[in-house]
Amino acid sequence: MNGPEVLVPIFFFVTIGVIWGAYLLTRHKERMAMIEKGLKAEEVRSLYARATGRVNPLVSLKWGMICVGVGLAVLLGVWLREVYFVQEGIFPGLIALFGGVGLIIFYMVARKKVTE
Repeated sequence: MNGPEVLVPIFFFVTIGVIWGAYLLTRHKERMAMIEKGLKAEEVRSLYARATGRVNPLVSLKWGMICVGVGLAVLLGVWLREVYFVQEGIFPGLIALFGGVGLIIFYMVARKKVTE
């Protein structure tokens, strides 16, 4: 590791540091602007407080349907490979197809739940 491969981890960690520093600086400037406009510290804290207790059950349903779709795609891919000797290139296509079908089904279920 004497050549350019040493630069990759250095560049990676420096980039992460720069992104984190820019995030903190931007957040600080935003809060200072709020305080300069006359907002009290409690009002600023309330703006950044997370809404606890508000769990959307549809998010879990969405990820569950995606995981089931991906699992079915992998099972179908393995079965097709074992029985019909299909190439491994079918796996990404099946995963995208079944994941997309899971999202479409989720959309239909969520649309019904929202309109109720």
